[in-house]
Parts: sequence; C-alpha cells; structure tokens
Amino acid sequence: MHIEILKSKIHHAKVTEANLHYVGSVTIDENLMDAANLIEHEKVQIVVLENGERIETYVITGTRGSGMICLNGPAARRVSVGDTLIIMSYASMDFELAKSHKPSVIFPKADNLL
Repeated sequence: MHIEILKSKIHHAKVTEANLHYVGSVTIDENLMDAANLIEHEKVQIVVLENGERIETYVITGTRGSGMICLNGPAARRVSVGDTLIIMSYASMDFELAKSHKPSVIFPKADNLL
C-alpha cells in the first residue's frame, strides 16, 4: 500500500510578486527550493493564510538569494503582495517507509531568506 505524505514545506513565506500575465506557476528563490528539497516543475499546494485559498500549481526556479515568491497566471488573483503562504509538496511512498520519513521543512525569515 502507498500513501501520500508531506515531502517538503516552506512555512510562512511572503508573497513578493503576483504576475497575472504569465503562463502560470509559482516562482521560488532557488535557495528556498534547495533548502526545502523542491525541484523545478514539481507539483505544490499553496495555502494562503490571509484568505484560506488553496492553490495547486508547479514550481519555477527563481533567482538565487532574491527571496522571490511570485504567484503567476490566474493564481496571482488569489493573493496580494505581502500575504503569508505555506508551500507544500507530497510524495507517494510505501506505508512502512512513510512511518520513518522526515519531511524537509523550512522557516524563512521575514524577507524570505534563510
């Protein structure tokens, strides 16, 4: 049996940009991606603390060290610059292996830097 389990989490990142006229996705500072064990094009779920929105999209690599968290495309309508996000990805794994799995969880500073 396989179950879905938390793989990666960026807890309380701030939206730095919202770009409606982009193809779609979320652009994330490459330092944050590395620390949270996320890769480009990985599917993520985003929770917006201010309004309870849940957004499903994929990751695009942002400039390393920039602190960038940019919601692109239609998701840009569901956030405001300065909103607080939780960004999560999940993995499917064997139930027994999942019992010992430890997700990568990071807590960026107010400027989205580590």
